[in-house]
Amino acid sequence: MKKLVLFAVVAVAISLASCGDNKAKEEAAAKAQADSIAAVEAQAAAKAQADSIAQAQAIADSLAAAAVKK
Repeated sequence: MKKLVLFAVVAVAISLASCGDNKAKEEAAAKAQADSIAAVEAQAAAKAQADSIAQAQAIADSLAAAAVKK
């Protein structure tokens, strides 16, 4: 009887110990996903800014070329 009770206690302890780590894993996965999204958004913002600068430079170059032709 003692062996059965001891086995039940060990089984409960193992099952509780294995379930306790899920929350930490979920939080780590959510943080990794948020970090990934933030990195993509930062890259997109930098690319948009670079595109805007390139477009403004192209317009300025066109205006300068038109002024030289006059």
